[in-house]
Amino acid sequence: MRSLLIFIQLLLFTVTMQAQKMQPITYQDGTQKLNGELTGDTGKNKPAILILPAWKGIDNEARQAALDLAKEGYVAFIADIYGEGNIPKDNTEASKIATRYKTDYAAYQHRISIALETLKKQGVDPQKIAVIGYCFGGTGALEAARAGLPVQGVISIHGGLAKAAERPATAINTKVLVEHPADDKSVSAQDYNNFIQEMNAAKADWQIITYAHCGHTFTNPESGDYNPLMAKRAWAHTLLFLKELLK
Repeated sequence: MRSLLIFIQLLLFTVTMQAQKMQPITYQDGTQKLNGELTGDTGKNKPAILILPAWKGIDNEARQAALDLAKEGYVAFIADIYGEGNIPKDNTEASKIATRYKTDYAAYQHRISIALETLKKQGVDPQKIAVIGYCFGGTGALEAARAGLPVQGVISIHGGLAKAAERPATAINTKVLVEHPADDKSVSAQDYNNFIQEMNAAKADWQIITYAHCGHTFTNPESGDYNPLMAKRAWAHTLLFLKELLK
């Protein structure tokens, strides 16, 4: 039954992709070529979402989110964090490159800021932009908030919450939503508690929604952790938060 559900989800994604194509957007970080993807009604000063994908780069979950957001009236741009020629082929490579960016958080923040500027050039409303990130990208969404990037809010979906103890404290002026799977083994109780302390110290407008009986990648239909009921609820919470921020 579970396999059939996943098959149906993938079939629906394929049909949607055929009906509404993602537009490739090439941009640069110095000499590094970056390949993002855009969808939505651009050039009309619309609210926009910057999507930060999981640790293997732009994937079906990020694309489906972008297409669904376009249906809600947003412009959605999926960032390329790693750059052309650096997309990992497997989990081992993904872990290595993602860890590098998590450790060198300034480099991660820089790549996010370049993607944000690229999105602004698409004719969207620069005063109505939010960031959504999945997994590694969820960590990136929090880094966007820590960097003080000019966005109205960030959503971290099953993202890492840890921050190195030696990092300086920063004020967080954007709103923060964390969608956290209760059984996520990649987030320790200490990381969770430290994150709350960080948000309170930063005087942030923050909230965490925890989803019961969910493993790490609970929103991804291609994952063994997929929980369709909780994924549906998480998406509803995402849209509610975006409506508060941008509409």
